[in-house]
Parts: sequence; structure tokens; C-alpha cells
Amino acid sequence: MTTASIITLLRIALIPFFMVSQRLGWLDGYVALVIFILASLTDSLDGYVARRYNQISTFGKFIDPLADKLLVCSAILILVAEDILPAWIAMIILARDFIVTSLRLIAVGSGKVISAHLSGKVRTTVNVIFIVLYLSPIFHMDWWPGDVLDPTIQLTMAAVSIWSCIDYLARNWKVLDFKS
Repeated sequence: MTTASIITLLRIALIPFFMVSQRLGWLDGYVALVIFILASLTDSLDGYVARRYNQISTFGKFIDPLADKLLVCSAILILVAEDILPAWIAMIILARDFIVTSLRLIAVGSGKVISAHLSGKVRTTVNVIFIVLYLSPIFHMDWWPGDVLDPTIQLTMAAVSIWSCIDYLARNWKVLDFKS
């Protein structure tokens, strides 16, 4: 197993610690915020290590986007449970993940690997930035203009997820093979 893949697996291993620390409110949520940020940074680190040391592998192409989805989805579920994010926005984000993951599984059955595209990276970055914002103390301050920012942030997360889903489907439409 490559170093890059080990870093990716570390991201997955941090997810339960993030979720438990957020739900229990350890140090007013700071523990969860730090864990989430560290886990998110491993995404850039594993990609750097994979490219720098020529550790790009089929397993890495599979597990890296899965790790991203698991991390973002765990945070989305926490935000829904805490009544910060509406369930319908979460459903759009999760549906995109199920669709793209299903597309990847179909491709694997055909001997193909669907690597991450720019739209997926943008979607992950947007979601991570907004999740960090929601987990941070700024979100809980009295001066937070939630009436304006919250719907804007949430609609942006949904719109980027829809755009990314459409992009993946358009780029990989042939994988679906409607003829057979």
C-alpha cells in the first residue's frame, strides 16, 4: 500500500472521531473543527504525495474520492442533525454522491476508472469551506447574518453539487451503455 493511500485511509479513520466530538460538543466544538480541518487537509496531502512520488494507483483513484464523500457526508449529516442545514439541501448533496459513486462502480465493471474532475474538486472545496464556516465559532456569534448568508451558502452548496453531478454524467455518459 502506498503512502498516499495510507494518508487517504487516515482521512476515513478520522471521520468517527469528528462526528463523536461534534455531537458531544467537546471544547464547544473546537475539537471537531480541528479534526475536520485536518481530515480535509489530508485530501491535498495525499494527492501531492501520489503525484510527487509517482504513487498514483487504481486503488488511490477509487479510495480518494470515496474518502472525500464520506468526510463531507458525515459533516452534512451532523449539520442536518443540528438543524443547521435543511434536509432537502443535504439530499441534493448526498444524491450527487450516490450518482457519481454508482457511475464509478459501473465504470469499474467495464474495466474503466473515472478519476476526479475539476467539478468534483470544486464541489468538495466549496462544501469543505462552508462546513468549516458552519462548524466554526463565527457561525454561533450574535452578529452572524444568518437570514442572508445561510440560504446563500446552502443554495451554493446545492448548485455546485448539481453542476458537478451533471458534469460527471456528461463526461461519462457512455459508461451507462443504454443499448444493452
